[in-house]
Amino acid sequence: MNERFLGDLAARLSELAAANPAQDMERNFRALLASAFTRLELVSREEYDAQAAVLARAREKLAALEARVAEIEARTLR
Repeated sequence: MNERFLGDLAARLSELAAANPAQDMERNFRALLASAFTRLELVSREEYDAQAAVLARAREKLAALEARVAEIEARTLR
């Protein structure tokens, strides 16, 4: 991670801690961290799992197509 980014994040968290009442701290920290994570282009577990399933299906289709091409090549070479 970028040191400047982390330094900026730490400074903003410190500003929030000094300026806000305790009941608002958690909400503000969550919003700030969500913003920081968005800039890091992270994906949720659900998005990751969905893409992993799509990739698994694509690999299965590719394997089937490769087997089919090999079968067709074997027939044409006879």
